[in-house]
Formats: sequence, structure tokens, C-alpha cells
Amino acid sequence: MKARYQFRCYPTDQQRQALAQLFGCVRVVWNDALALCKASEKLPGYNSLSLALTQAKKTEARIWLKDVSSVPLQQSLRHLDVAYKNFFNSRNGKHKGKKVGCPRFKKKTNAQSAEFTKTGFSITGNEVYLAKIGNIKPIWSRELPSEPSSVTVLKDCANRYFVSFVVEVEPIQIEPINQSIGIDLGLKTFAVLSNGETFKSPDYSRHDRKGVWSKVVGCQHPEGILDKAEKITDNDNHREAS
Repeated sequence: MKARYQFRCYPTDQQRQALAQLFGCVRVVWNDALALCKASEKLPGYNSLSLALTQAKKTEARIWLKDVSSVPLQQSLRHLDVAYKNFFNSRNGKHKGKKVGCPRFKKKTNAQSAEFTKTGFSITGNEVYLAKIGNIKPIWSRELPSEPSSVTVLKDCANRYFVSFVVEVEPIQIEPINQSIGIDLGLKTFAVLSNGETFKSPDYSRHDRKGVWSKVVGCQHPEGILDKAEKITDNDNHREAS
């Protein structure tokens, strides 16, 4: 199972400038690819978008894309390809959970991110090396459980920087302490639990008969017991009706 481990980091001024340039390039690549997808009659896949990026780097308008690592730029195209697949699967009912909207253009004022795969980063001691950025020292609050497959550098709207690692973790099986049980109430059977246990309805008929016969205790003539019992029952019914 994959999980993310995120840590705060404090890049130097020079690294912040390099990250700002990288974030801008990632954003431009995403927006250019999204504009190409919207203008095409048939949605281009990742391979077509990657080829278009290679051709764009040869033009004067986008030659500055060569100044940053190509790994985050390629990852931006992969994320766009996945975003479109999730959008169409959601529209066709194949995606579980909430509805997924169509990919949108990225803005400079929003949170920024750039993802590096294994070819674009390495970990040595307490430092993380990012291609064309340099060594960054995260604030390690815990150890990574396994070797990360990717690392994402993030900058939020409050100008805070983070590094987020994707790692493999072993799922933890936790036995339920207070297991919930469903209860179905009925007439013939008082209650049936979801675990199969049943409870019979209480029988109050004996209590009713005992209340009647307790009033005729001490009667000297057995032949008059039934008449007296009927009279007591009629009086009780008369009081209830009034």
C-alpha cells in the first residue's frame, strides 16, 4: 500500500528562485498541453503530448524550458493524462466516489508543485538532492518506512515549502474493540441481532391472570370463584373505559 510522508523544508534564497522557475515551467507545460487537448478533435495521449513538448523546447517561445529538469515537466503531462482519464471514467460511471471535473488551467496564485521520480532525486543522509535545484534539508519528524518512489516539492499559498515522499507501507490490521450490532424489533420475536442471536417476547398473560385470582383468594365457596372473578374483571374493564 502506498502512503505519503510530508515534511517541512526551508530552501535557500537561490533554491527558492530555482523552484519558482521550475514551478512556472511546470505550470506552462500543463496549460500548453491542456490548451492542445481542448483544441484537438481527438484527445491526444501522453506520448503525443510528450512529443509536442519536445518540439516546443526547440522554439524561441519555449526554449527556456530547457533550463529546468525535464522530469517534473514529463510528470506534469502524465498527471494531465490521468486527470482526463478520471474525468471520462467519472462521466461514464466507472469512477468510484465523487464526480471528477474536467482539468482546468493552473494559476500562478494557487499552490505550486513539482514531482521528481527516481531519476530526478536522491537521498543522502539527511539531505534530498533534486535535479537542477540542489540539496534540500527537510525537517525529519519520522523515518521513511521504505525507499520512496517519488518526491514532490510543494509551495502553499502561505509561501511555505514541503517535500512529500511516496513510499510503500504495510497495512495494519486492527481488530474492532466495540463491534456494532444491528437490532431488528418484531412482534412474535422481541429482537433479532445481526449476529443471529434472538430474544423472545415476554409473556404477560400469567401476570394478568395472577392479578385477577389474587383478588378472589380466601373465597369460601369454590362454585362462586368464577362468578367473583368475572365480576372483578368487568369492574376493571369499566374503570378503564371511564
